[in-house]
Amino acid sequence: MINEQRLIDQLKIHEGVKLKPYHCTAHKLTIGVGRNLDDVGISESEAEYLLQNDIDKCLEKAMSYSWFKDAPELVREAVVNLIFNLGFAKFNTFKLTIGHLERQEYELAGAELLNSRYAEQVGRRAVEVANQIAECQQ
Repeated sequence: MINEQRLIDQLKIHEGVKLKPYHCTAHKLTIGVGRNLDDVGISESEAEYLLQNDIDKCLEKAMSYSWFKDAPELVREAVVNLIFNLGFAKFNTFKLTIGHLERQEYELAGAELLNSRYAEQVGRRAVEVANQIAECQQ
């Protein structure tokens, strides 16, 4: 057996802990404690773990809207999807869409979302999210 904690501590000292991607001395894209993303990548379970953390952060941001918790489930999911894709600061600039969401005008919110540069940039994704909102009934 090995002393796993001692090994972890040693690897952290030798490799460092980097929370953003960087290129190591072998010019490989790396993150964390020496994780070689070019050659090793991440596993499906690691991707799911990261995704869940990101969803949790987006959900926390979405909860800052007073109307969010009472919105239909599909609207809440669409808003989290938008925050995930755009970032909270950028989503917050969608004043007309957010106003419609607040007033439970879901068809107008969906239409307004489609009338944006975002919709031009992401195409089908925007159509799906806008329709998900527009088709909701309170």
